Amino acid sequence: MARSARPVVHYMATRPDGTVPPTTPHLAAYYSGLGATIPTVNFADHIGETVEHPSPGEEWYTDKPFSYFHMYTRPGEILERLEERWPVRLWEVEPLGETGNWGNDFAPYWLMSHQVRVVREVEAWRAFGHRGAQVLAVLAQLPDLARQWAEEWAANPEGTRRTYKAWEERVDDTRALTSWAYWRARYSRREAGLQTANQLAGDAAAQAATEAGADPHAVALIQLRARCMVAGQLMFDRIRSGEYEQSIRGLLLGAGLDTPAPVPS
Repeated sequence: MARSARPVVHYMATRPDGTVPPTTPHLAAYYSGLGATIPTVNFADHIGETVEHPSPGEEWYTDKPFSYFHMYTRPGEILERLEERWPVRLWEVEPLGETGNWGNDFAPYWLMSHQVRVVREVEAWRAFGHRGAQVLAVLAQLPDLARQWAEEWAANPEGTRRTYKAWEERVDDTRALTSWAYWRARYSRREAGLQTANQLAGDAAAQAATEAGADPHAVALIQLRARCMVAGQLMFDRIRSGEYEQSIRGLLLGAGLDTPAPVPS
């Protein structure tokens, strides 16, 4: 018996207050600078209802700051074009009326329309992809972890420096973050989720490590460790088969960094 196709779900991200952000942030910034008001819609006020675009643009051009409702079928990419990537609220919507795209080859997971039904609000972690809950859990822990790593560095500067240097060289040599994690995120449509997670992780780790008194070199490596950690969590399911890939995943998750390297004799 043939397996039925999984229904396509469309998602939109909004600002934390529920309002839809502009489809073209740089145009919005320009018009706002001229004193113009950018129209929007608050999905939180219309759950279960059909919403008409307040000021639709030409199909399907970005000729206005807010030209159309811009939906995604791959939520891991939904953070790519937002004015502020995080935090957001995430909504399941149903496109109504005429729909369009900029071309399936360009972005097959995009869809535009001038009318949607706001089905329901869903968990914001889905904006990172299906492992977003694990990513948010790591991001919540990072300030404490970064302070702990900074304290370990301060307690044993030379040993910790050697350990991190050896780990950093392996990360660079294998391109664990820049190649393995990046391309697998791209292939699985989680590229925007990975970019956002990397930025959030780096910022959180840098702030906590700096406040803990770490020197700039230590801060940079603690940032790298944090970015690798969230990448390893986000792409855990894509970097797993085979001994070598498991070693890549281990590098991303910081294998070996909790035990300082011995001093050479």
